[in-house]
Amino acid sequence: MKVLLIKDVKSLGKTGEIKEVKDGYGKNFLIGKGFAKHATPEVIEEWKKEQADIQAKLDEEIAQANALAEKINSTKLTIKHKIGANGHLIGSVTNKEISENLSTQFDIELDKKHINLKSKIKAAGIFEADCKLGHGIHATLKIDIIGE
Repeated sequence: MKVLLIKDVKSLGKTGEIKEVKDGYGKNFLIGKGFAKHATPEVIEEWKKEQADIQAKLDEEIAQANALAEKINSTKLTIKHKIGANGHLIGSVTNKEISENLSTQFDIELDKKHINLKSKIKAAGIFEADCKLGHGIHATLKIDIIGE
């Protein structure tokens, strides 16, 4: 019997492969446990269609991430923060503060967990933050800290 593997099976093959197996093994174990489907032309066509849809969705997400990366790379975020007598900031500028200012100033929604600062921002000046956008795409955000 021919089966289409839905999940990786250690001793048999990887997802998407069509394998010839014994009837009992195919029906009772592979199909019964949800590792495979009976490889009819309809099932194979449906599988190919699903994989094409998944790939199209992935390509769209990557395109959106690249567009967002270009937008972030071209922006310069300005944050006003209280400054102490010695010229240093009172407290430090956090990822949460950067994320909130990014959404209010430029309408860019980015989770604070995806913003990575090389060092803590404790003084006025221009700094850079690495933003993770998914699918291995990163952007560099320039942040201008102004004292109040």
